[in-house]
Amino acid sequence: MIGSAKRAPIDVVADWLQKRSEPTLLALDAPLGWPAPLARALQSHAAGDAFDVEAHNLFRRETDRYIRRTIGKQSLDVGADRIARTAFAALELIAGLRKRTKREIPLAWTTEFSGIRVIEVYPAATLIAHGIDPSGYKAKNGESERVRVLDAIHALVTVDTEIPCLSYASDGLDAVICVLAACDFLSGLALSPDPGWPVKREGWVWFRDPNAQQVHAADARTSRG
Repeated sequence: MIGSAKRAPIDVVADWLQKRSEPTLLALDAPLGWPAPLARALQSHAAGDAFDVEAHNLFRRETDRYIRRTIGKQSLDVGADRIARTAFAALELIAGLRKRTKREIPLAWTTEFSGIRVIEVYPAATLIAHGIDPSGYKAKNGESERVRVLDAIHALVTVDTEIPCLSYASDGLDAVICVLAACDFLSGLALSPDPGWPVKREGWVWFRDPNAQQVHAADARTSRG
């Protein structure tokens, strides 16, 4: 779903959720937590003091390091990048939806759930895991690359509406990739964190196992907003 100048994203999503009674999964392309080592280090830090931990371990979450190890793609550092603003906005969106719907809306950690749940996804990781080259689709003049990516996704999920902004931006396509990531999660194809990792504090990016057999994720349909 895409918001507009007339309808904020929270209005679009809240209206949609109010009409649903079945289990519903929201897949958000935004970090939903910060690195646990960063929180610990800042508790006792004073201006001018150095940190006794490597920058990558301070600013990246376990899920970010796992993405790099698994598919060779480095996600943005939520502890040291403007993506932190996006993370803050995503958490505000979830909080606003809880207030609007009067429902809890926790994160999903298993495919078995009721009510509304949320997962964090990363479009580039999802594309790479499906063998789809993400190069160039984010560029302003990358319409041909966005069309290429969308054509590849058509073989995996049903896209039954025109994708907005496709000619000049990737936002609409990213929303479709989020649907694909959600299908992977619901189909049990997404990689899970190891026990003991601090994912309940930091969050976890759900993306498909790149070594899994290529199958249709699901017959998912995008919604016009």
